[in-house]
Amino acid sequence: MNTATRAMPPSPAAPRRRGAHRVLPGFNLTLGYTLLYLSLIVLTPLSALVIKTLSMNWAEFWAAVTAPRVLASFRLSFGASAVAAGVNVVAGLLVAWVLVRYRFPGKKLVDALVDLPFALPTAVAGIALTAILAGNGWIGRWLEPHGIQIAFQPAGVVVALIFIGLPFVVRTVQPVLEDTERELEEAAACLGATRWQTFWRVIFPAIAPALLTGFAMAFARAVGEYGSVIFIAGNMPMVSEIAPLVIIGKLEQYDIVGATAVASVMLLASFILLLVINGLQTWQRKRVGA
Repeated sequence: MNTATRAMPPSPAAPRRRGAHRVLPGFNLTLGYTLLYLSLIVLTPLSALVIKTLSMNWAEFWAAVTAPRVLASFRLSFGASAVAAGVNVVAGLLVAWVLVRYRFPGKKLVDALVDLPFALPTAVAGIALTAILAGNGWIGRWLEPHGIQIAFQPAGVVVALIFIGLPFVVRTVQPVLEDTERELEEAAACLGATRWQTFWRVIFPAIAPALLTGFAMAFARAVGEYGSVIFIAGNMPMVSEIAPLVIIGKLEQYDIVGATAVASVMLLASFILLLVINGLQTWQRKRVGA
C-alpha cells in the first residue's frame, strides 16, 4: 500500500473584513464626537438665540425688526453686500483669468496677495482703507475736492466689502478655469467664432455655476462683516450704520430683546444663504460630472 499522501494545499487565509484597519476610530465614536462638538460650539448658542426670540410675541418682534433705524441698517448691509458681490464677480473673474491663462513675473506673489484678506485682521483692513480714502488720505485728498467722498459714507462700506469678498470669487472660479479644455476654444476659433462668441458660448457656460457660487459666498461673507466696516463707515444712524453694529449698540444699551430680534433676522438670512450656496455647489458638481 502506498503510504505517500498528497500534500494538502494550505487553507486560504480568512478574508479581511472591510474597514478592519482604520486610521481613526469607528463610525459610532467619530459620529458621536462630531455631534457633541457641533452641539457645544454651534447648536447651543444658536438654540439660545432662537429660544430667546421665541419668548417674544409677534408684535414685539415685528416692532423691533421694523424700526426705521433697523430697516436702514438692513438696507445698507444687504444692499452694499449685493453691490460688492456683483463687483467681485467681474473683478474676481478677471483676476482668476489672468492667474490661469498668463505667465508673468511675480505671478506667485499676485496669487498670494489674493489670499491677503483671509489672513489680514479685518480691523486692520478697515483702518488701512480709512487712512487711504479719508479726506486727508492718499486717495481721498484727490477725490474730496471734486465732491467725491468715500470714507464715512455707504460707498466706503461697499469698498470694504469688496476688499474682503474678492478671494471667495477668485478661489471659486480659478480651479474651474484650470479644468476648462482649451481644445474647445481652439475648435470654436477654427469654426470662425469671435473671441466674444467663444467666451459667451464656450467658456461662460462652464464657469457660470462657479461664478454664482462665488457671488453667494462673497455676499454671505459681506452680510455679517463687522471689523473692516466700522472704521470706514462712520457709523451714522440711518446713513452708514450696518446691522451688526445695531446689534452691538442694543447690547450695550441692555436691550437684549431688540438685539435678539435683529440677530434672528441675520441668522435666518445666513441660513438661507447657506442653503443657496450648498445648492449651487451641488449644481456645479453635477455639471462637472456631466
